[in-house]
Amino acid sequence: MATYVLVAGNWLGAWAWTDVTNRLRAAGHDVHPVTLTGLGDRVHLASREVDLDTHITDIVHTIEYADLRDVILVGHSYGGFPVTGVADRIPDRLARVVYVESGPLPDASQLDMLGPEGRDATLQRMKEQEDGWLEPAPTAADLASDDPTYAGLDETARALFTAHAVPQPLGANAQPLRLSGDPRRDALPHTLVTCMFPLEQVRAMVAQGHPFFSGFAGKEWTYAELPTGHWPMLSEPARLAEVLADLG
Repeated sequence: MATYVLVAGNWLGAWAWTDVTNRLRAAGHDVHPVTLTGLGDRVHLASREVDLDTHITDIVHTIEYADLRDVILVGHSYGGFPVTGVADRIPDRLARVVYVESGPLPDASQLDMLGPEGRDATLQRMKEQEDGWLEPAPTAADLASDDPTYAGLDETARALFTAHAVPQPLGANAQPLRLSGDPRRDALPHTLVTCMFPLEQVRAMVAQGHPFFSGFAGKEWTYAELPTGHWPMLSEPARLAEVLADLG
């Protein structure tokens, strides 16, 4: 049986993985969902000082203090940033790195991915709603909209999201990911689980050298397609658990 460490994206915590975790554990796997500092049941630790390095350390400590080895490390959305940092710091503890709706983007931050207009709009919304250092979570109206990001979320999933999602510390999204260049990280098996982009389109963008997809090239990469919105642990937990179990 395999060992999994699961890291969710912006606004979420270990709670978002509950259904996936239960399914993997029922199949006999050892599963450790992580709540990053300032999120979930650790929301009371949110501060202006929380940054990407804080979240990398959270995951490293989860692995080291539990003495986990041969870990399948899974990062969803923003979670891909700290997961990449963890693979750079402790590659000897890992068996595989999995990116769900995410990917390795060294020398970039989560805010950089939004482009200049998206970055400015996000920062302005933070100033208006959260004193400028917290990124507000999607509202119930957002989740119920026709935005394809939220495709597949039923009423129960939307209620869970609304009840438990909390604002994201700006420092985590604004700090660029810096790597040591340890070749052991690059040598690890990597998997992309794509939900909103068809796999054929992903392969084409990798082949074309698209800057957001250049990190997916190489013989160490495999791909899985799970058509749904951006939150598959909530919209398709059974299918996501199957995809992850197949990697074990």
